[in-house]
Amino acid sequence: MEWWVSIPKVELHAHLNGSIRDSTLLELAKALGDKGLIDFSQVEHVILKNDRSLTEVFKLFDVIHILTTDHTSVKRIAKEVVEDFASENVVYLELRTTPKKNDSLGMSKRSYIEAVLEGLRAVSSVDVAFTPYSEELTSLSNPVLSVTNDICNGSMRKKIFVRLLLSIDRRETAEAAMETVMLALEMRSFGVVGIDLSGNPAVGEWITYLQALRFAREQGLYVTLHCGEVPNSKEIHDMLDFLPHRIGHACFFDEEHWIKLKSSNIPVELCLTSNFRTLSVPSIDAHHFGDLYQAKHPVVLCTDDSGVFSTSLSNEYKIAAASFGLGRKEMFELAKNAVEFIFADILVKEDLRRNFNLAAKNLEL
Repeated sequence: MEWWVSIPKVELHAHLNGSIRDSTLLELAKALGDKGLIDFSQVEHVILKNDRSLTEVFKLFDVIHILTTDHTSVKRIAKEVVEDFASENVVYLELRTTPKKNDSLGMSKRSYIEAVLEGLRAVSSVDVAFTPYSEELTSLSNPVLSVTNDICNGSMRKKIFVRLLLSIDRRETAEAAMETVMLALEMRSFGVVGIDLSGNPAVGEWITYLQALRFAREQGLYVTLHCGEVPNSKEIHDMLDFLPHRIGHACFFDEEHWIKLKSSNIPVELCLTSNFRTLSVPSIDAHHFGDLYQAKHPVVLCTDDSGVFSTSLSNEYKIAAASFGLGRKEMFELAKNAVEFIFADILVKEDLRRNFNLAAKNLEL
């Protein structure tokens, strides 16, 4: 794993609450069990398992939902998730999360996101750049604004760019979806760059969220959609017609969908382990990554839910290389190309390109 960890990587499809450490899950679940809010004995074995069944995955998500409804837990989880991605040399991370409301604990959708931001600020093991780049540049005394400045100042301290995507859950109403978009617009100066549509793909109708998604795009927010997680030909067709900036998964596409996708050149966020564990693909080597990669379609490897599916981005790269016969140079180029699909401004992209070019020299690629 050492080489896969050593290369810089870009993560564009990571759900905050699905990326929780097992140790944190266990601790938080035990605390709820002690309060009588859950039956800890019913979830302990699920948390401790690495190779969870699909039924156990959904059971774990239910537990996570209960655990992430207070500000302290949300702050802790955000801090640890960023630390974990940074520790495996992820240099740019887009975290997506559904803003939650919990009146009994005084949590609003806004205060939920503010707790996430507090978590980002609490990271000390690495420099976290989460505000728009133009604002970062106002602090010229910061020696780690860019790879170039790192070298000039003799500092090799790690930095990770973090941007946030606010998710619209498919269980929500059209009004709630618009509320999430308005919140994203309000919090742009804190690194919120886009909107994600996610949740149970068997719930809700695409038309419900269309107005909010159109408005988000008109206002300059990026939009990514969970698309083709289940067989639903009309919805997939309509989503591709919408021309989102990216889509995730694309597991149940018909031939007409592949043709439409490839002609549109929409980048695809691919999650190998997640798709295999949820039975969306029969095996890793049968995954559509192979076809899209051979077609030179824009793709980026992602984790989806690194905690729930017991994986890491480094592991996803290792799996892809082994399953599709790709060498280290090809995998490095795959990681580098992901920079072009990020939801950030040109200055961030330039910084990341410098990072990758420097890494290529150090790794003699």
